Amino acid sequence: MNYKPHYALYCAIVVSLGGFVFGFDASVISGVVGFVTTEFNLTPIQAGFVVAAPTLSGLIATPLMGPFADAFGRKKVLIFIAFLYLMSATASAFATSYLMLVTARGIGGIAFTSLMIAPMYIGEISPAEVRGKRVSINQMNIVLGFSAAYFANYFILSMSGSGSELATSLGLDTNTWRWMLGLEIIPAAVFFLALFLIPSSPRWLMLKGRDAEARKVISTLLPESQVESEINQIKQSSVKQRAPILESLKFIFGPKMRLALMVGLILGVAQQITGINAIFFYAPTIFEQSGIGTNAAFAQAVLVGVINVIFTIVAMALIDKWGRKPLLVLGLTGIAASMLLCAYGFSKATYEITPQSIAEIQKVENIQESFDPNSLNALVGTVYKSDVEFKTALQNTIGVTAARDHESNLIKSSVDINAVIILIGILAFVASFAISLGPVMWVMFAEIFPNKLRGVAISVVGAANSLVSFSVQFWFPWELAKFGAAFTFGLFGLFAVVFLAMVILVVPETKGKSLEELETLFTKQ
Repeated sequence: MNYKPHYALYCAIVVSLGGFVFGFDASVISGVVGFVTTEFNLTPIQAGFVVAAPTLSGLIATPLMGPFADAFGRKKVLIFIAFLYLMSATASAFATSYLMLVTARGIGGIAFTSLMIAPMYIGEISPAEVRGKRVSINQMNIVLGFSAAYFANYFILSMSGSGSELATSLGLDTNTWRWMLGLEIIPAAVFFLALFLIPSSPRWLMLKGRDAEARKVISTLLPESQVESEINQIKQSSVKQRAPILESLKFIFGPKMRLALMVGLILGVAQQITGINAIFFYAPTIFEQSGIGTNAAFAQAVLVGVINVIFTIVAMALIDKWGRKPLLVLGLTGIAASMLLCAYGFSKATYEITPQSIAEIQKVENIQESFDPNSLNALVGTVYKSDVEFKTALQNTIGVTAARDHESNLIKSSVDINAVIILIGILAFVASFAISLGPVMWVMFAEIFPNKLRGVAISVVGAANSLVSFSVQFWFPWELAKFGAAFTFGLFGLFAVVFLAMVILVVPETKGKSLEELETLFTKQ
């Protein structure tokens, strides 16, 4: 026997590096979208598609990756995913057109399926008493990736405007967004290489009848006294009952799986429909709506990343002590309250062009190349009660392109809003998400489905999660432009209330039970 006390933790960390790459990929676009919108002259729908393209391709890939993980193994699929991340990061950084950028990001979206394969692998190698914490390592890496992207974007943006020789020689001033996207190559390469150093999942090996290999892996993960018990427990479950994919799908949607499927869909939809990816992917854009300007918006986006990390650590400390359901209830309550607070803050905002604001706008670099600031005199004296009314008036006066390109400066010089309320609401939302839906969903996905169906079942609920995620990301810029910030955030808050009720009524507790015990709980009629 070659038991290694920390080997399971090491494997979990390696697999979770995919979460870091995902987090970086997902958040780095928040700093890129404004640059590429200007460079490629994108409409709000096209800008939304640049952001949402990976989620769309991920949605298409999700139903396939689960069965692939069952057929070829979690490890091999993760290696393929890491290669796609590497390819996507490189192609995105060198994109020469809107189509190339969308295509490159779409390739990366296929790799987003690591979010369901990694928890599956970690859940299968972790003891029940620490499974929640170990699976949450993946979520921790996701939020670290988010934070790293926010820090990188802010640093690159600051360097690009510094006028230093280093920034000029590296092209940071002229290729700002390419540097933002290109940095992803580093963590993607590390993830790809590290995956060759971990074993295959022992439960998957036994599913394939490779018992001797499974025993060898289990012997490195558990003390010698626990090896036989673990092997017998896996054998007594349904792990060796193999079924074609259509038969598996029929069973998943059958009466025995009703509770597991319902819980999976509730968590999968709730995680996205409450607005998390709108916040993460568009953080600087949202903060710009509160009138603080572009640089300050990027700085506050960094704060979002820090809060996310802190409260994910809190979740990891509590998930195996308090349990999954208490965290969900606490988090969804906070999500509802914080989104409604943001809606209130934006609903009280007013917008007015004054001679002083025109003077401020005239100082903006290169503003005269887009429009004549004096044309704004036509709007002086009118107070607009919503961001939609104000933006429409700007577009009618100076043109759609100029209004879009200089939206941050125009809002900053004209808005009367309590920006502190918006900041508190966004940070409270991130904290609430980080202790609940962020880690808990992936932990429970790894727990609630039977061994023999885990890959296919997670693909089903993962597809629902990706579909809602794509819809939120794709429509957010349009929704913000059409209905305004107050309506958008109010809708997120309403969804949180609805899903809070569902969690209270439907979702059971899973902490402290083995995967085989949970299989019995969730498949009984």
